[in-house]
Amino acid sequence: MEIDNLTPAEERVWRAFPRAQDVDFRQSADEDPARGAEWGPERTVRASVLRALLLSAPQEDGEIAALRLAGARITGVLRLQYADIDHAVRLSDCFFEEAPVLYGARLRQLNLRGSVLPGLVAATLRVDGVLRVSGCRFEGRPVRLGGAQIAGALFMDGARIEGPLTGQPALQLNHVTVGDGLSASGLRIRGEIRLTGASVAGSITFNESRMEVGPGEPALDAETLAVEGDVLLRRVDVRGWIGLRGARIAGRLDLSHARLSNPGDAALRASSCTIGELWVRRSPPMEGTLNLRRTQMDVLFLEPESVPDEVLLDSLVYTSLSPHEPAERRLAMLERDGEGYVPHAYEQLTAAYRRIGDDEAARLVQLAKQRRHRGTLPWYGRLWGYVQDATVGYGFRPLRAAGWLVSLLVIGSVAYALHHPEPLKPDEAPQFNPVFYTLDLLLPVISFGQEGAFAPDGRYQWLSYALVLTGWILATTVVTGITRTVSRQ
Repeated sequence: MEIDNLTPAEERVWRAFPRAQDVDFRQSADEDPARGAEWGPERTVRASVLRALLLSAPQEDGEIAALRLAGARITGVLRLQYADIDHAVRLSDCFFEEAPVLYGARLRQLNLRGSVLPGLVAATLRVDGVLRVSGCRFEGRPVRLGGAQIAGALFMDGARIEGPLTGQPALQLNHVTVGDGLSASGLRIRGEIRLTGASVAGSITFNESRMEVGPGEPALDAETLAVEGDVLLRRVDVRGWIGLRGARIAGRLDLSHARLSNPGDAALRASSCTIGELWVRRSPPMEGTLNLRRTQMDVLFLEPESVPDEVLLDSLVYTSLSPHEPAERRLAMLERDGEGYVPHAYEQLTAAYRRIGDDEAARLVQLAKQRRHRGTLPWYGRLWGYVQDATVGYGFRPLRAAGWLVSLLVIGSVAYALHHPEPLKPDEAPQFNPVFYTLDLLLPVISFGQEGAFAPDGRYQWLSYALVLTGWILATTVVTGITRTVSRQ
């Protein structure tokens, strides 16, 4: 392109490029680029001129060329697909009439901060440094960065993306590779964010963002995401579901103060994940299901007040559970499991209490597990369960057996003291002792020589049958409890 064909505004940009000089058409620092369609020719630059400038502009010896343009109205399509550009590009606070096409291009650095664009086509883009779209507004068409490779960081803080609520994703970051982290605090987006298969060497930050999609649609789909740092979603407001199935997050997944809403379906799908720490704290209960099935994590920081009405916890494995709460408050979560009775969830909670030395809470969880299991048994199994519960608390309340034995010992001793049973062989019978006679009836494995020497009659004989039967039940339940305790050790 010849310089004679340029408008005054374009010529100014052309002459500034070789020396990396700034060209700023803004009339004030707080000017709104959303009104860029009203800007006149004095600040209008054709996209074809920028393309020619980046691809074939002459260089000056001793200078490092760069495009530094602000406050311009850019007409036409900036087509740089498959281009190899060694210059830094900054097009800040600009108004683009058409979405730039950067498919397959390689750039040293790209900065579109504060600009207004219909969309962005930049799949498989390669950026040697930083890609910055902070404060940008994308209206009507999606932002496509699928498969992009960004050696530095990707900045999207304060960006606004107005895509369709359903259909194609509004922000496509699937299979993107980012070297220094993705920062998108304060993002406002209508439409899906797709992060499937993405790899981020640093952290991902969506703090104080708002994500909105249609009912039952994914707001953030990050299946098989790999992050070496944290994923921060503090104070986010999400209308739709967050999907992290198969994700690997080395650091913390932080949902502190977050509002997740997807009624009638899962609000957070984090199954089959590997996570360093999951924080759900100081948040209202999720409107939807919390799915953590088959996930492994070191620390689960989950406040009981933030647990939704339905959870899915089968095969969830965690090492530490915070904050420390009484067992009664944690058991309410297990009772909300959508799959009903899940033995593994009780075992995990028991193990967490034992690791911190709270054996009483661990016993309460195991007792609750047995009671929950009782509801899944046939009637005769439930009946035997009620007996074990009432007598020794399934072995977790062994002092109950002593209480029952003492009570029955008192009843039997008083009854037989008032009415001595007749001896079977008066000449050979030992002296009758109502206490030891009752103990002989109650304790099936111990004999004091009283039971076989005397024979009660009438209602006292029925009392002896009741004491023998009760003694066997107590002995069986005690042995069962001891066996369970030994097996836990």
